[in-house]
Amino acid sequence: MKSWFGLVVQTVKVFLLFMGCTLLFYYGILWVSQEYESYHRYDEPQGKAVKVFHMEQETGNSVSWLERLMLFYREGE
Repeated sequence: MKSWFGLVVQTVKVFLLFMGCTLLFYYGILWVSQEYESYHRYDEPQGKAVKVFHMEQETGNSVSWLERLMLFYREGE
């Protein structure tokens, strides 16, 4: 009878430890999610930011659609 009671106590201990770790992980994930929810990645940069890419326009020649398509595939723009 004593070994059965010891087995139940050990099982309850393991269950409580598992539930505690699960709750700690869950609330940790919620905290990280709330921290990054207010983080605005796409705001305009502040300070001395410069534009990285500038498309040069040729004055006399018009660019054909094939050249534009090849530029798109090369540059990914």
